[in-house]
Amino acid sequence: MLELDLSAEIAALRQTFGDIREVVDVEGLRAAIERLSEEAGAPDLWDDPEKAQKVTSALSHRQTELKRVTEVEQRLDDLEVLIDLANEMEDEDSAAEARAELASLTDTISQLEVQTLLDGEYDERAAIVTIRSGAGGDDATDFAEMLLRMYLRWAERHKYPVKVMDTSYAEGAGIKSTTFEVDAPYAFGTLSVEAGTHRLARISPFGSADKRQTSFAAVEVIPLMEEATEVDIPEGDIRVDVFRSSGPGGQSVNTTDSAVRITHLPTGIVVSMQNEKSQIQNRAAAMRVLQTRLLLLQKEEEAAKKKELAGNITASWGDQMRSYFLYGQQLVKDLRTGHESGNPTTVFDGDLDGFISAGIRWRKRKDDDD
Repeated sequence: MLELDLSAEIAALRQTFGDIREVVDVEGLRAAIERLSEEAGAPDLWDDPEKAQKVTSALSHRQTELKRVTEVEQRLDDLEVLIDLANEMEDEDSAAEARAELASLTDTISQLEVQTLLDGEYDERAAIVTIRSGAGGDDATDFAEMLLRMYLRWAERHKYPVKVMDTSYAEGAGIKSTTFEVDAPYAFGTLSVEAGTHRLARISPFGSADKRQTSFAAVEVIPLMEEATEVDIPEGDIRVDVFRSSGPGGQSVNTTDSAVRITHLPTGIVVSMQNEKSQIQNRAAAMRVLQTRLLLLQKEEEAAKKKELAGNITASWGDQMRSYFLYGQQLVKDLRTGHESGNPTTVFDGDLDGFISAGIRWRKRKDDDD
């Protein structure tokens, strides 16, 4: 006789989910959605396109967040019904389905629980990710493109909208750099633990001696600011260059000089944009990213000064934060958290949730210790 009893496991999940629901503030979310829906329904909303974009984006983000929570609640209810059905009908297939759903729900709730740890100033914002190839020649530029694909596949798995804003292609394989936007709730808080130096060790496909090659790529993650008005950038502090947007191999995809590169002379920060159709739009997007980077730089300098005054100077955790081994042992290992995977293929195919969750938990512990 079939007797499927998962009551203890479901009770534990409901306890964890109840804590999550309280932190997320479901009623507050519903109130915000109602308010934003009224704003979005105003007949004159699109008279101010910039404001309209902010309202619709905020509404979409909150609706997505509420949907994630309510769907989990419904799945918990449905699971209990499925278990009752399996026991009543003595149906082993339904029992197997219930066990699989329990495992899936456990993973989903764990991911939601991690999100409750994202309480930083900018964590709930969308993210702008920049990948730059480092030392290693063609292997490094190829590695940078592998990382780009990895993050795009991760976003695709989660149905997060992504917009590639700028890409600089290498003369040989891969890319020199790329910048893309992930427009999802808590994208910055989630992806910020991916910032740092990534290291790839493999037998180079570009050499003839079959020697192991080590190459590097840097990942930078910043929040997407609606307006970074706290930072004033004098015109004399920037140099603006315009050029023709291009794709792989230098083939022109635009017959006008619409791409924009802005250099902040005092800091040397360079921002390029070529995704938009007009030079004006690309310049506006580049300025917003530059203002964000300068704002974060200012806050980092202030935080470093405070630590210096307190006599507590710590090194940045970002350098060489993860290693990817594609020869012999076949391993991806995070050097901060110890989290690892013996299947690099799935990691490069976007299976990053385990690494990201471990990184968020590690950062939270580190912040608590500090």
